[in-house]
Amino acid sequence: MLIKVLKSKIHKARVTDARLEYQGSIAIDQSLMEASGILPYEAVWVADLNNGNRIQTYVVPAPGGSGEVVILGPAAKLINRSDVVVIMAFAYCSPQEAAQIRPRIVFVDQANRPLDAG
Repeated sequence: MLIKVLKSKIHKARVTDARLEYQGSIAIDQSLMEASGILPYEAVWVADLNNGNRIQTYVVPAPGGSGEVVILGPAAKLINRSDVVVIMAFAYCSPQEAAQIRPRIVFVDQANRPLDAG
């Protein structure tokens, strides 16, 4: 049996833009991706702390150090520029493996710069 567990999280990132005219995804500053262990094109859940909306999408890299967190495509109707979001990636593993997993959590400041990774 496999279970789904949190492997990575970017906590309280500020959305820098929302662009409806796009095929759909979220662009994340590559340095935040690396700090959290989120890979290009990996599936993520995005939870909006301003309105409670949650979406599942995939990640595309934005330039490292840019602080960009951009909602792309139809999700731009649900998550707006300046909203604060939590971005989560999960992994499937056995219960035994799950006992050993320690999620990589990245806290960010108001400009989406990493404060701490745990």
